[in-house]
Amino acid sequence: MTSEEKVQLIVRTADDRQARDMVLLDLRGLTLMTDYFFICSGTSSTQIRTIVDKIMEAMKRAGMGGIRVEGYDAAQWVLMDYGDVVVHVMSPEQRDYYDLEAFWKEASHMPLETMLAQPASAGGE
Repeated sequence: MTSEEKVQLIVRTADDRQARDMVLLDLRGLTLMTDYFFICSGTSSTQIRTIVDKIMEAMKRAGMGGIRVEGYDAAQWVLMDYGDVVVHVMSPEQRDYYDLEAFWKEASHMPLETMLAQPASAGGE
């Protein structure tokens, strides 16, 4: 899967689980560690875990299993590392405190509306 296909599947899956305040940052040219950060919020630890579980299921079905996940038990900030795409599912409090969007202010914000309006790619949900 390309990083763009990964991002589309992740965004669609998070949207299906009513993730809030979704942001996709394009980090290409700013860091060597990843191409994209996808950041979203959940309203409770239960919703955060549900978003994470569904993203992991969708990515595994698409052949992208075996990722690194951190923070799942506490479910206040869960990080999912897919290499070229890193997913942050955060509580509103953690998101406000760490303010990743401000830290990566040079990154372009990718339009999610266009991505959500496109037909799902093969292997997508």
